[in-house]
Amino acid sequence: MDCDQSESQCGIDSATLKGILEKSLEVETELLRTYTITSERLHGNEQLKDRLQNFAEGNAKRSRQLIEELEQMKS
Repeated sequence: MDCDQSESQCGIDSATLKGILEKSLEVETELLRTYTITSERLHGNEQLKDRLQNFAEGNAKRSRQLIEELEQMKS
């Protein structure tokens, strides 16, 4: 079966997709918290602190995108 050819055979129903997006949002949010807290507690390694803050910013952006996707699914 070639899943690229027919959504009806291999597609994801909207409830499953919503669940995947919600779980992904939870993961991104938890990573955001972890990176932020770690960077705030880190002293003496500014490069790592900056990288962790950049990671957190990336997670925040992905979280916003996931929220937007979930909101679009509601309408």
